[in-house]
Parts: sequence; C-alpha cells; structure tokens
Amino acid sequence: MSRLDSFINRMVAQRACLNFIAGQVNGPTLTEPVLELGLGNGRTYDHLRELFPAAPIFVFDRAMRANPKSAPPEDMMILGDVHDTLPAIRPRLGAGARLVHSDIGSGVAETTAPLVRFLELTLPSLLADGAYIVADQPMQVPTWHPLPLPEDIADGRYYIWRYER
Repeated sequence: MSRLDSFINRMVAQRACLNFIAGQVNGPTLTEPVLELGLGNGRTYDHLRELFPAAPIFVFDRAMRANPKSAPPEDMMILGDVHDTLPAIRPRLGAGARLVHSDIGSGVAETTAPLVRFLELTLPSLLADGAYIVADQPMQVPTWHPLPLPEDIADGRYYIWRYER
C-alpha cells in the first residue's frame, strides 16, 4: 500500500472514530475538556471544534505549524515537550477530560514507543470517569476498555477505549 493510501485510510478511520465518539457524548452539548495530542496542521483540531463547539479543547504540540484557520486560541495551545506540558495541565481540567484524541505516531517505532508508554502512565490521572480515548497507536492500560471500531474500519488502523476507574 502506498503511503498516500495509508494516510487516506488513517484519516478516514480517524474521522469515523471521532464522529462515533461525538455521538456517545452528545458532542454539540459537551462542555467537559477535550485533549488533542498532536496539532500538526490543524485539520483534526478543526474537526473537533465542529463536533464539540461548547467544549474547551486543549491542544498539545512541540511547535505551532497549523494553518491559522485551524489554530486554537493561544490560551488553549500548549506548546513544548509533552512530557512536561501534559502533566502540568491537570489543574485546568476540573473533574478531568471527557475525551482524548492522540495522533502521535511518527512511523518510527524507536520514537513512538517511548511516547506511547509515557501516555499510558500519564493519561489516566487526567481523565474523567467514563472518558473516551481515541488514538492512532495501540495502548494498554488496565482501566481502559476497548470499544468496537465503527463499521468499515480495519482492526489496528485506529483505537477507541473507554476509561472506567
């Protein structure tokens, strides 16, 4: 499969998973925090804004590279090393995040694997009970229960879990 086809399949899976979760949490009325890990060019953040217009969406990335039309407000853009910035957000989350979307895969296992391990250890303390995690990488956390993927999404293309304490 070409890298272009793989990218398209990943984007289709990402959109389907996020749309599915929006239905689970009544997206337009959600007011609890959402965490977006990896802004990139901002396309997914822009989609999250549409799905969750009333929710505060905290966005994490090393640097701002997004199209200005797809950039979060300055106070919601958390820049820097996620090892430092993600744990520091806890006081701003109230009872915790209702949704985390993580798109952190670099395609290089040596880079991605340590970041996945960090997220497995760090994210549970940031989540509200019943939160959803949608990710491009497999993770194993005892309190995260895998959910079936939306129809037509291949196993291993994207992942959805529900957090229960």
